[in-house]
Amino acid sequence: MNGLARFRIALQRALGCLLIVFTTSLPVQAETALSEAEIISKAQAIHADALVLDAHADIVIPSTSLSYLGEGGVSKVSPEKLAAGGVNAVIMSVAVGPGPRTPEGDADARAVAEEKLAAALKLVEDSAGGVVLATSAAEIEAAKAAGKPAILLGFQNARSLEGDVNALDYFYDAGVRVFGLNHLGHNDFSDSSRPLYDGATKSYEPTEEHGGLSPLGIAAIERINALGGVVDISQMSKAAALQAVSLSQSPVIASHSNVRAISNVTRNLSDEEIDLVGENGGVIHVAAFGAYLVALSDPDLLEAVKTVRVKAGLPEEYSYPYELYWELEDPAVQRAFLVEMRSTIGRGSVSDMIAHINYIVDRIGIDHVGIGNDFNHGSSIKGYADASQALNVTIALVRAGYSAEDIQQIWGGNFLRVLKMAEERRSGTD
Repeated sequence: MNGLARFRIALQRALGCLLIVFTTSLPVQAETALSEAEIISKAQAIHADALVLDAHADIVIPSTSLSYLGEGGVSKVSPEKLAAGGVNAVIMSVAVGPGPRTPEGDADARAVAEEKLAAALKLVEDSAGGVVLATSAAEIEAAKAAGKPAILLGFQNARSLEGDVNALDYFYDAGVRVFGLNHLGHNDFSDSSRPLYDGATKSYEPTEEHGGLSPLGIAAIERINALGGVVDISQMSKAAALQAVSLSQSPVIASHSNVRAISNVTRNLSDEEIDLVGENGGVIHVAAFGAYLVALSDPDLLEAVKTVRVKAGLPEEYSYPYELYWELEDPAVQRAFLVEMRSTIGRGSVSDMIAHINYIVDRIGIDHVGIGNDFNHGSSIKGYADASQALNVTIALVRAGYSAEDIQQIWGGNFLRVLKMAEERRSGTD
């Protein structure tokens, strides 16, 4: 970001703060309410005009935990909620979790990926034209113009590739355009930001297995580029993420990652990773996930987190505060642990999201930040529990001093630019 742009955003934020201070000090309550009404009205207009895109949500299948979903077991990005929140597009991830690193385990992962892919395609089919499956930037824009929500497919965790880089072609041909190699635990392609915990031995995997990307992982990055897909570094280890950004011939994204300098968990991005994504021309999408948002730096809070973990039978040291609870054998202990941990840490809020967005903008510029919530896999904060409440983020961005152009970039413009650049690379290799 150049100095003029930084000054503009800083000035807008300062004026926004002055407006809030001024209006709240006025003795006439009607004028205060009018100012709030004007903010909301401005946000509504911006929201309606913008391409509102969520860069990461999970696909719901019968085995999806009800605790991840909305009331009545409904997807947090259902077509109805997308419409209610004015959300134009969502990247739905063909994601799989950790599992045995054996041929049988990889085959199970592939089966889950196939089930999720089929579920996403069925959602589109069942909508009878109401929801569009988009495979390009142009199709996303066309869906917006037609007033129809678009689904773009993503991919997460290379376990489901079954050790075969060429399997990326299969998923691309099925419509996937965003590719992330990692989830919880290392795999044969890349190290994870969250090493797996073995409940039987009560120990973690080594912090690194490959030192970042394995030869398979390097080949995968090259193939994603050649296909015209977007590389997603969310959930990679720091070393793997830095390698992926450096290797990629197209800008990368982090589809659902927050700032480690604010919330110090390994799942979030360090300043070094943030800077390199910016240099690469990529985009970091901030997630509405409380444990990635709240500032885990207060010594008393850290001690409270350790106490809850020890009580549940987990080690004091952790890469992520309430990670790996499924390693606990007793379901009742699992539930009690989650309830107590969430109470200890707090849910997080839209204001916390804005703090992470501000940090990224101040560090690498407005061109490099977006929103990717991880809905249907644990995300839910005050004021933004599902897609129906997306306008609250736009209202908060207006309050923070961002212009209409800035907000349009944050919500979808930046991602669309990256996708178009990836598509151009594919056309150059045909």
